[in-house]
Amino acid sequence: MPFCGPKLSLCGVIISVWGIVQLVLMGFFYYMHAVALVEDLPIDEHYDSAHDFYVAAEKGYNLNAYNCWIAACLYVFTLIVSGHQFYMNSRTSL
Repeated sequence: MPFCGPKLSLCGVIISVWGIVQLVLMGFFYYMHAVALVEDLPIDEHYDSAHDFYVAAEKGYNLNAYNCWIAACLYVFTLIVSGHQFYMNSRTSL
């Protein structure tokens, strides 16, 4: 039984696919410690030593990578629901 229309379900499929691609790539780049993403790390402004900064940066990179991959998994769930709704709508219109 469809609970959303064909246009909404198609929009959900398209947004889910884009979200999965973007978040998987961002998670990969965080995991590879991309320097361009250092501004988005949850770290302090000043540290007493370089070692403390590197430890905090590595922890922040890993945390952001796992958060991106978890969000991508949530988009997979949204893709499944939207795809099911799209299929059910296309089936009932025949």
